Amino acid sequence: MDFRSEFASRTLRIVAIVALLLGLSDASQLLGVSSGAQSPIEILGPAGFAYLTAFSIAQLFASVGLWMRASWGAVLLGAATAVELLLFVTGSPDVKIGIIGFIVRLGLLISVAALLFLSFRNRTTHE
Repeated sequence: MDFRSEFASRTLRIVAIVALLLGLSDASQLLGVSSGAQSPIEILGPAGFAYLTAFSIAQLFASVGLWMRASWGAVLLGAATAVELLLFVTGSPDVKIGIIGFIVRLGLLISVAALLFLSFRNRTTHE
């Protein structure tokens, strides 16, 4: 995939920063930064803690991949975000997302899908 155009490069960097901030926010929740004396595992439950851990790590790795303009970063972020939103929308009690978090994740998913689509379209027209 070709993310070398100026528009794609800037958009990827913005998406990478948002994904990094989202991953760090999830990591702080895992560490119990705002939960006081209560354990994050007690708050989230074992399955919720495992889900949040996996999604947080995926977002952090994907943000690095996007910053490097690697195609695997976009694919990883798109897949992890799609799975997280799918679990939330289907009513999984283990995935807890607020309305702002839902909107941010949906925006990330749409922007990554658009970038991947444009990248594939540009690749087929240049070959």
